[in-house]
Amino acid sequence: MTAAGRATAHQLYGDFADIAWLPWDLPWAQRAFLRRWRPTLGIVIETEIWPNLLHEARRLTVPVVLVNARLSARSAARYTRAGELTREVLADFSAIIAQTDADAARFASVGALSVAVAGNLKFDINPPAGQVDQGRHWHAALDKRRVLLLASTRDSEEALLLDALLPHLPTDVLIALVPRHPQRFDEVATLVTARGLSLCRRSSGALPAADTRVWLGDAMGEMFAWYALADLALIGGSWLPLGGQNLIEACAVGCPVLIGPHTFNFAQATEDAIAAGAAVRVDDVHSAAREAGRLLAEPATLKAMGEAGRAFAQAHRGATARTMALIEPLLPDAT
Repeated sequence: MTAAGRATAHQLYGDFADIAWLPWDLPWAQRAFLRRWRPTLGIVIETEIWPNLLHEARRLTVPVVLVNARLSARSAARYTRAGELTREVLADFSAIIAQTDADAARFASVGALSVAVAGNLKFDINPPAGQVDQGRHWHAALDKRRVLLLASTRDSEEALLLDALLPHLPTDVLIALVPRHPQRFDEVATLVTARGLSLCRRSSGALPAADTRVWLGDAMGEMFAWYALADLALIGGSWLPLGGQNLIEACAVGCPVLIGPHTFNFAQATEDAIAAGAAVRVDDVHSAAREAGRLLAEPATLKAMGEAGRAFAQAHRGATARTMALIEPLLPDAT
């Protein structure tokens, strides 16, 4: 439904898939969309619950499945207040396949009837070898300069993190900064330069100079390369009450992780990563700054965290096969 999402879809699937805009969730628009495309099965991801899409699909006998489903305690409380409406919307799903037992229990508590658990699909992603090699090439080209990555940061987090980190980081540490949303790239560049920090933009094609303080990741689709480059990553969305961003990709590449207090959108994965020794949680950006400074001075600790991250990501694979086994009976040619 966004230009950035459409561009990513074309990049990933344009060679073998027809890509169309999903209309706004209005009854007549969804009805026209379904009649135009005539799908045999609908699959929506994680939290994409569109009442009119679901209702019109059911009217046209199109099964719809919610996969990799997650429901935070905060969202469950909101759905509970909607009462019968929530139950009616969830009843339009042919199946809900949750990430964790806790997610499944919350869906059941708000009225979902058909809920299974398959694990988190994000564990099954294979870091693209080309991106991993690119990140390692960057690291070597930077004379193995230490790199602290601010990954998938959200609105207002960059200023908080930079202001907290700078007093605690040696000047030779390069801060790689990759905002979550591409429409904010210019805004983030401005706040960096407003602090008197030397800036290099990835979109320029040049590597940072020896005195560059911040490298702005303002190109799409390179997150694994940034994790392969970094000695340590601070995961965005977790420093303000935004619910956190995915830390599994960092762990899969072997990048140690610092996470903030707000991770309700990725609660189980975060707790499991911490328990595995792949991630450390801190209370706020000031604690993050102190902990980042300590960890960057302890390469043996970072190496152990990275190895723990790879093992953690590998141990939780298999959700895709389990999800497909639950979806296959809904396909028209299933026997």
